[in-house]
Amino acid sequence: MTSLELAREIAKILDSKKATDIKVLNIGELSSLGDYFVLASGSNTTQTKALCDEIDEQLGKLGLNPRRIEGYQSASWILLDYVDVIVHIFYSETREFYSLERLWADVKQVEL
Repeated sequence: MTSLELAREIAKILDSKKATDIKVLNIGELSSLGDYFVLASGSNTTQTKALCDEIDEQLGKLGLNPRRIEGYQSASWILLDYVDVIVHIFYSETREFYSLERLWADVKQVEL
């Protein structure tokens, strides 16, 4: 599975669990962090944890496990690191505060 296919699969999983404002940003040309960021929002911390759990479970069935999960306890910003694809799941207010889309405004957004 390519990193783009993985990013799209993650976006599909997030959509199936009612995440909002899902975006995939192609950061590969400007950063060595990875190829793609997947951004999504949950309406509360319970939903952000559920979104994280669903991604972990569904990709685990495909033999893909995150290298690291950060922020799960507070659940206001959860990061899942799949090496070339980094997933950011935000509580809505936290996403507005950090505004990663603004920080990465120079990168291309992938059509979903």
